[in-house]
Amino acid sequence: MEPFDINNVLGHFQPIGLKEMDSVKLMNRVDMKYILPADKIPMILSKLNGYYKVLEIDNIRSFSYFTTYLDTDDFLFFNHHMTGRLERHKVRYRRYESTGVTYLEVKMRTNTNRTVKWRIKTENQNGEGFDAASGEFISRHIKLKPDQLKPVLFNNFKRITLVNVGMTERVTIDFNLTFADNNSASAELPYLGIIEIKKEGSAYKSETEKTLREMSVRPTGFSKYCIGAAIFNEIPRKNMLKQKFILINKIKNEYYRSVC
Repeated sequence: MEPFDINNVLGHFQPIGLKEMDSVKLMNRVDMKYILPADKIPMILSKLNGYYKVLEIDNIRSFSYFTTYLDTDDFLFFNHHMTGRLERHKVRYRRYESTGVTYLEVKMRTNTNRTVKWRIKTENQNGEGFDAASGEFISRHIKLKPDQLKPVLFNNFKRITLVNVGMTERVTIDFNLTFADNNSASAELPYLGIIEIKKEGSAYKSETEKTLREMSVRPTGFSKYCIGAAIFNEIPRKNMLKQKFILINKIKNEYYRSVC
Protein backbone atom coordinates (compact mmCIF):
# COMPACT_ATOMS: atom_id res chain seq x y z
CA MET A 1 0.00 0.00 0.00
CA GLU A 2 1.43 3.35 -1.04
CA PRO A 3 1.79 5.89 1.82
CA PHE A 4 -0.23 8.49 -0.11
CA ASP A 5 -3.92 8.56 -0.95
CA ILE A 6 -4.53 8.23 -4.69
CA ASN A 7 -7.92 6.52 -4.65
CA ASN A 8 -9.62 9.31 -2.72
CA VAL A 9 -8.58 11.88 -5.34
CA LEU A 10 -9.50 9.56 -8.23
CA GLY A 11 -12.97 9.20 -6.81
CA HIS A 12 -13.76 12.79 -7.82
CA PHE A 13 -13.03 12.22 -11.54
CA GLN A 14 -15.70 11.45 -14.11
CA PRO A 15 -15.16 7.88 -15.38
CA ILE A 16 -14.62 6.69 -18.94
CA GLY A 17 -14.95 3.09 -20.12
CA LEU A 18 -12.73 1.07 -22.44
CA LYS A 19 -15.12 1.24 -25.39
CA GLU A 20 -15.45 5.01 -25.21
CA MET A 21 -11.69 5.36 -24.85
CA ASP A 22 -11.03 3.32 -28.03
CA SER A 23 -11.35 6.52 -30.05
CA VAL A 24 -8.19 7.81 -28.33
CA LYS A 25 -5.87 4.84 -28.97
CA LEU A 26 -3.06 7.11 -30.29
CA MET A 27 -1.02 4.25 -31.77
CA ASN A 28 0.93 6.89 -33.73
CA ARG A 29 1.72 9.78 -31.43
CA VAL A 30 4.05 12.24 -29.75
CA ASP A 31 5.13 11.28 -26.22
CA MET A 32 6.42 13.37 -23.33
CA LYS A 33 7.61 11.74 -20.09
CA TYR A 34 8.16 13.12 -16.62
CA ILE A 35 9.54 11.47 -13.48
CA LEU A 36 8.84 12.75 -9.98
CA PRO A 37 8.34 11.61 -6.38
CA ALA A 38 5.31 9.32 -6.31
CA ASP A 39 3.76 11.13 -3.33
CA LYS A 40 3.17 14.17 -5.57
CA ILE A 41 0.69 12.22 -7.70
CA PRO A 42 -2.42 13.04 -5.58
CA MET A 43 -1.69 16.78 -5.78
CA ILE A 44 -1.27 16.58 -9.56
CA LEU A 45 -4.49 14.61 -9.92
CA SER A 46 -6.41 17.14 -7.84
CA LYS A 47 -5.27 19.91 -10.21
CA LEU A 48 -6.32 17.89 -13.28
CA ASN A 49 -9.82 17.02 -12.10
CA GLY A 50 -12.37 18.59 -14.45
CA TYR A 51 -10.00 18.57 -17.42
CA TYR A 52 -9.79 14.77 -17.70
CA LYS A 53 -11.82 11.61 -17.23
CA VAL A 54 -10.31 8.50 -15.64
CA LEU A 55 -10.44 4.98 -17.06
CA GLU A 56 -12.68 2.80 -14.91
CA ILE A 57 -13.22 -0.96 -15.22
CA ASP A 58 -15.47 -2.77 -12.74
CA ASN A 59 -15.26 0.19 -10.34
CA ILE A 60 -11.44 0.07 -10.38
CA ARG A 61 -9.44 3.15 -11.42
CA SER A 62 -5.80 2.09 -10.97
CA PHE A 63 -4.63 -1.10 -12.65
CA SER A 64 -1.77 -3.56 -12.36
CA TYR A 65 0.36 -4.40 -15.39
CA PHE A 66 2.98 -7.09 -15.88
CA THR A 67 5.53 -6.66 -18.65
CA THR A 68 8.10 -9.05 -20.09
CA TYR A 69 10.75 -7.30 -22.19
CA LEU A 70 12.49 -9.16 -24.99
CA ASP A 71 15.92 -8.45 -26.42
CA THR A 72 18.83 -10.23 -28.09
CA ASP A 73 21.71 -11.88 -26.23
CA ASP A 74 23.81 -8.75 -26.76
CA PHE A 75 20.99 -6.32 -25.80
CA LEU A 76 20.58 -4.82 -29.27
CA PHE A 77 17.47 -2.80 -28.42
CA PHE A 78 19.09 -1.42 -25.27
CA ASN A 79 22.15 -0.31 -27.24
CA HIS A 80 20.05 1.27 -29.98
CA HIS A 81 18.34 3.35 -27.30
CA MET A 82 21.58 4.34 -25.60
CA THR A 83 23.23 5.43 -28.85
CA GLY A 84 20.22 7.55 -29.82
CA ARG A 85 19.43 5.58 -32.94
CA LEU A 86 16.82 7.56 -34.85
CA GLU A 87 14.67 4.51 -35.56
CA ARG A 88 14.62 2.03 -32.70
CA HIS A 89 12.35 -0.68 -31.36
CA LYS A 90 11.08 -2.25 -28.17
CA VAL A 91 9.44 -5.68 -28.01
CA ARG A 92 7.43 -6.81 -25.02
CA TYR A 93 4.59 -8.92 -23.69
CA ARG A 94 2.20 -6.89 -21.55
CA ARG A 95 -0.47 -8.48 -19.39
CA TYR A 96 -3.35 -6.34 -18.20
CA GLU A 97 -4.11 -7.87 -14.82
CA SER A 98 -7.59 -6.32 -14.60
CA THR A 99 -8.80 -8.16 -17.72
CA GLY A 100 -6.31 -11.04 -17.93
CA VAL A 101 -5.53 -10.10 -21.54
CA THR A 102 -1.93 -10.29 -22.81
CA TYR A 103 -0.60 -8.49 -25.87
CA LEU A 104 2.61 -8.94 -27.79
CA GLU A 105 3.68 -5.39 -28.62
CA VAL A 106 6.25 -3.75 -30.85
CA LYS A 107 6.99 -0.07 -30.26
CA MET A 108 9.02 1.97 -32.72
CA ARG A 109 10.48 5.40 -32.18
CA THR A 110 10.66 6.98 -35.63
CA ASN A 111 13.26 9.35 -37.04
CA THR A 112 10.70 12.15 -36.64
CA ASN A 113 10.50 11.50 -32.88
CA ARG A 114 7.05 9.91 -33.00
CA THR A 115 6.06 6.65 -31.31
CA VAL A 116 4.25 3.98 -33.33
CA LYS A 117 2.90 0.87 -31.64
CA TRP A 118 1.54 -2.41 -33.01
CA ARG A 119 0.12 -5.24 -30.92
CA ILE A 120 -1.71 -8.55 -31.11
CA LYS A 121 -3.47 -10.58 -28.46
CA THR A 122 -1.67 -13.72 -27.38
CA GLU A 123 -2.11 -16.59 -24.95
CA ASN A 124 1.59 -16.53 -24.11
CA GLN A 125 1.95 -15.58 -20.45
CA ASN A 126 5.69 -15.90 -19.83
CA GLY A 127 7.34 -14.65 -23.01
CA GLU A 128 9.01 -17.95 -23.82
CA GLY A 129 8.90 -18.75 -27.52
CA PHE A 130 6.50 -17.63 -30.24
CA ASP A 131 3.54 -19.32 -31.85
CA ALA A 132 3.10 -18.97 -35.62
CA ALA A 133 1.02 -15.78 -35.42
CA SER A 134 3.41 -14.11 -32.99
CA GLY A 135 6.45 -15.10 -35.05
CA GLU A 136 4.89 -13.65 -38.20
CA PHE A 137 3.98 -10.47 -36.29
CA ILE A 138 7.57 -10.02 -35.10
CA SER A 139 9.03 -10.65 -38.56
CA ARG A 140 6.66 -8.09 -40.08
CA HIS A 141 7.74 -5.24 -37.81
CA ILE A 142 11.44 -5.73 -37.00
CA LYS A 143 14.45 -6.91 -38.99
CA LEU A 144 15.25 -9.83 -36.70
CA LYS A 145 14.22 -13.46 -36.61
CA PRO A 146 11.90 -14.25 -33.71
CA ASP A 147 14.29 -16.88 -32.32
CA GLN A 148 16.90 -14.14 -31.82
CA LEU A 149 14.74 -12.66 -29.04
CA LYS A 150 14.42 -13.87 -25.46
CA PRO A 151 12.95 -12.55 -22.18
CA VAL A 152 15.53 -10.40 -20.36
CA LEU A 153 13.52 -8.31 -17.88
CA PHE A 154 10.22 -8.45 -15.98
CA ASN A 155 8.35 -5.42 -14.66
CA ASN A 156 5.26 -4.80 -12.52
CA PHE A 157 3.61 -1.43 -11.97
CA LYS A 158 0.28 0.23 -11.32
CA ARG A 159 -1.22 2.66 -13.82
CA ILE A 160 -3.88 5.35 -13.89
CA THR A 161 -5.08 6.38 -17.35
CA LEU A 162 -6.64 9.78 -17.97
CA VAL A 163 -8.31 11.05 -21.16
CA ASN A 164 -8.88 14.75 -21.68
CA VAL A 165 -12.46 15.89 -22.11
CA GLY A 166 -11.75 16.81 -25.74
CA MET A 167 -10.80 13.15 -26.41
CA THR A 168 -7.49 14.14 -28.06
CA GLU A 169 -4.96 13.17 -25.39
CA ARG A 170 -4.12 10.37 -22.99
CA VAL A 171 -2.10 10.71 -19.82
CA THR A 172 -0.75 7.66 -18.00
CA ILE A 173 0.52 7.82 -14.43
CA ASP A 174 2.65 4.86 -13.30
CA PHE A 175 3.81 4.03 -9.78
CA ASN A 176 4.75 1.06 -7.53
CA LEU A 177 7.43 -0.10 -9.97
CA THR A 178 9.23 -3.39 -9.42
CA PHE A 179 11.75 -5.19 -11.64
CA ALA A 180 13.09 -8.74 -11.78
CA ASP A 181 15.57 -10.57 -13.99
CA ASN A 182 15.89 -14.17 -15.15
CA ASN A 183 17.88 -15.02 -12.02
CA SER A 184 15.08 -13.91 -9.68
CA ALA A 185 16.96 -10.82 -8.55
CA SER A 186 14.53 -7.99 -7.85
CA ALA A 187 14.43 -4.23 -7.33
CA GLU A 188 11.64 -2.00 -6.03
CA LEU A 189 11.16 1.69 -6.80
CA PRO A 190 8.07 2.67 -4.75
CA TYR A 191 9.22 6.27 -4.60
CA LEU A 192 9.13 6.86 -8.36
CA GLY A 193 6.20 8.20 -10.33
CA ILE A 194 6.19 8.34 -14.14
CA ILE A 195 3.79 10.55 -16.07
CA GLU A 196 3.50 10.22 -19.84
CA ILE A 197 1.51 12.53 -22.08
CA LYS A 198 0.41 10.96 -25.39
CA LYS A 199 -1.07 13.16 -28.07
CA GLU A 200 -1.30 13.53 -31.84
CA GLY A 201 1.05 16.50 -32.20
CA SER A 202 3.36 18.77 -30.24
CA ALA A 203 1.62 22.10 -30.96
CA TYR A 204 -1.30 21.41 -28.59
CA LYS A 205 -0.44 22.32 -24.98
CA SER A 206 -2.12 20.04 -22.50
CA GLU A 207 -3.37 20.87 -19.03
CA THR A 208 -0.98 18.24 -17.66
CA GLU A 209 2.00 20.00 -19.26
CA LYS A 210 0.85 23.28 -17.74
CA THR A 211 0.37 21.76 -14.28
CA LEU A 212 3.75 20.03 -14.25
CA ARG A 213 5.52 23.17 -15.46
CA GLU A 214 3.91 25.15 -12.61
CA MET A 215 5.25 22.51 -10.19
CA SER A 216 8.75 22.83 -11.73
CA VAL A 217 8.64 19.26 -13.07
CA ARG A 218 10.41 19.16 -16.44
CA PRO A 219 10.09 16.54 -19.18
CA THR A 220 12.86 13.97 -19.30
CA GLY A 221 13.51 10.89 -21.40
CA PHE A 222 12.85 7.76 -19.39
CA SER A 223 12.67 4.08 -20.35
CA LYS A 224 11.52 1.49 -17.83
CA TYR A 225 13.25 -1.13 -19.93
CA CYS A 226 16.63 0.61 -20.06
CA ILE A 227 16.62 1.46 -16.34
CA GLY A 228 15.64 -2.08 -15.37
CA ALA A 229 18.15 -3.68 -17.72
CA ALA A 230 20.92 -1.45 -16.35
CA ILE A 231 20.05 -2.36 -12.74
CA PHE A 232 20.73 -6.06 -13.29
CA ASN A 233 23.20 -6.30 -16.15
CA GLU A 234 26.73 -5.15 -16.89
CA ILE A 235 25.91 -3.89 -20.37
CA PRO A 236 28.12 -1.71 -22.53
CA ARG A 237 26.94 1.91 -22.43
CA LYS A 238 24.99 1.52 -19.16
CA ASN A 239 27.24 4.30 -17.81
CA MET A 240 25.36 6.63 -20.15
CA LEU A 241 22.47 6.34 -17.68
CA LYS A 242 24.53 7.74 -14.80
CA GLN A 243 22.76 11.11 -14.80
CA LYS A 244 19.40 9.36 -14.93
CA PHE A 245 20.24 7.30 -11.84
CA ILE A 246 21.44 10.45 -10.05
CA LEU A 247 18.04 12.02 -10.78
CA ILE A 248 16.23 8.88 -9.58
CA ASN A 249 18.26 8.92 -6.36
CA LYS A 250 17.41 12.60 -5.85
CA ILE A 251 13.71 11.76 -6.27
CA LYS A 252 14.10 8.87 -3.83
CA ASN A 253 15.60 11.15 -1.17
CA GLU A 254 12.89 13.78 -1.70
CA TYR A 255 10.17 11.14 -1.45
CA TYR A 256 11.42 9.65 1.82
CA ARG A 257 11.94 13.07 3.37
CA SER A 258 8.30 13.82 2.57
CA VAL A 259 6.64 10.58 3.74
CA CYS A 260 8.77 9.88 6.81
